[in-house]
Order: sequence, then C-alpha cells, then structure tokens
Amino acid sequence: MFSTLFAVVVALVLGHLAPAFAAAVRDDGWYRALLGWLGRRFADDGFWRGRWGLLMALVPVVLVVGFVQWLLDGFAYGLPALLFGVAAVFYAWGPRDLDVDVDAVVDATDAAERREALARLRPAAATGAGADRDEVGRVFVAALRRWFGVLFWFVLLGAVGALLYRLVAIAAEDEPALYLPEGTVDGARRGLAVLDWPVAQLMTLSLALVGNFDVAVSAWKAAGGAALRAGTDMLAAVGRASVRWELDEETGDLEAASAGAPQAGVAAGPDPGDAGMPPGPVPMAGADDPALVQALRDAMSLVWRVLLAWLAVLALFVVAGWVN
Repeated sequence: MFSTLFAVVVALVLGHLAPAFAAAVRDDGWYRALLGWLGRRFADDGFWRGRWGLLMALVPVVLVVGFVQWLLDGFAYGLPALLFGVAAVFYAWGPRDLDVDVDAVVDATDAAERREALARLRPAAATGAGADRDEVGRVFVAALRRWFGVLFWFVLLGAVGALLYRLVAIAAEDEPALYLPEGTVDGARRGLAVLDWPVAQLMTLSLALVGNFDVAVSAWKAAGGAALRAGTDMLAAVGRASVRWELDEETGDLEAASAGAPQAGVAAGPDPGDAGMPPGPVPMAGADDPALVQALRDAMSLVWRVLLAWLAVLALFVVAGWVN
C-alpha cells in the first residue's frame, strides 16, 4: 500500500512539474509498433482478427512485466520492487495530465479554443459516455481512464495490473483502434469494459460519500448501475447529477447571500433530490457559456475529492500495517 501511495504522489507531482519529461517517459510508440507489426504479420489470421486477438500483443508484455515483478519481490528489502512499481504507475498514469487539460478548457479565451481543449479530454476513437455535448461526463470518464483505472488495478495486481489496463485502453480507444481489425477492437473494448466495471462502481460510491449521497444513488439507479453492463455511462450519469447538485448548492448560497437577487451565468438544474431526475447532460448554452466553466470546475473538484478519499483509505491500510 505504501508503494501505491508513493507511486501516485510521484505521478501527480512529476506530471505537474515536468510535463515534458512525463510525456517522453509515457511514450507508447513501442506498443503501437507492436500492434502494427502484428497487423501486417497476421493480416489474414482469424485469431488476430477475432475478439481475442489482442492477447497476441498483451500476453508477451504481461509475462515479461510479471516475471520482473516476481523476481524483485522481497529482494534488497523491497526497494527495487518499490521503484519498479513507481515506474509502472508513472508510465501508465495519464498519459496526459487531467488537471492541465481541464484547466485548458476553463481558461480558454474563445469557443474555438475551448472546443479544441475539450477534444483533448477524449481519446481519438472513444465511444459511449462523454461524447457530444456531455462535457461534464467527459471529465469523469477521463478521470477513470487516466487515474482511477490504473490505481485500482495496480492495487490489485501491482505493476502488471497498471500496465495491462493502460495497454487495453490504448487498443480500445486510442489511435490504434482506428486501424486495428474490427474484431480485435471489439474484443479490446469488451475487455476494457470488464476492467472498468469495478472501478466505475467504486468511483460512484466515492462520489456518493464526498458529494450528495441521495443524488448519487438516485442517478446510479436510473442509469442501471446494478447491472453488470454498467460502466462509464453510469459513471458519467452520476457525475452529471453530482455536479448539478453542486451547482444548485452554489446557486442557493448566492441567492441567500444577495437576499434573493438573481445571479447571472449560473446554471441551475432540476431538483437534485428528485429520484426521477433525468440522467442527461448538465444543460449548457454553448462552449463559451460561463456555466460550462463552473460545471467543469465543480467536476474537477469532485474528481480530486474522490482521489483524496481513495488515498486516505490506502493511508489507513499503511498505518494499520505499521502498527501491526
């Protein structure tokens, strides 16, 4: 658990202080080259073009990383294993800094610049949640892809889990998905959905704890959160509902402070206590709407609170281990 905390702190700090270094280290050109080589070498192979084809790229990498992880376990008081885990999380984290990308949207000077910044929150071949006008949902899905998916699988499986999640996500939603065989991409997306499901459920529980519990649970139920197929769509719906509640809270505070005077530029959604609240996007007039900026700020604030809650739980396990 200590290695997880240390690895996440390193990933966050270096991503902020040395973005050029982080981008250079997180280069996945080797993996794209491997996928391209497999595509040329097995162009007519039924297995490669089928639902399980991505295993041809994943299995060798996972075996090598797993062997190194096993080899370092318990060696030299665990220091090499710690450094290897930190390196794996740092590589799999991101690859772009979520804070920087959201700040670029918030600080954009015009609608065109803001739309360009919003596009960077979404992988090249992503489908489903966070599409079209769902800017708020896009932030929560990006948080799952860049932060929480890597963190969850690193806690469970170590360096193997972190790297496995990142490689599957690249094949499912990034540039390789535009040229890989349709069956291979379909299998990658199904695999990513399986990896995402427990992470999305835990993020939803965390949003309920750090935000409004009733609102989050109502949105979770309305989006079919109890179903095994629920994933990023459900998370986006809960994120939208939580942000809508935050906006309503801020609107209420402003109205109370000004004795009921109307406030411009604040988007007030439907009553968040309504269990029948529609799970659609937070209503926005356009990409240059000040309400969009406030909604994205609230979304990023909620994401940070969820991350801090996860790290606090990990810290409790670390302290309990030291005490024992």
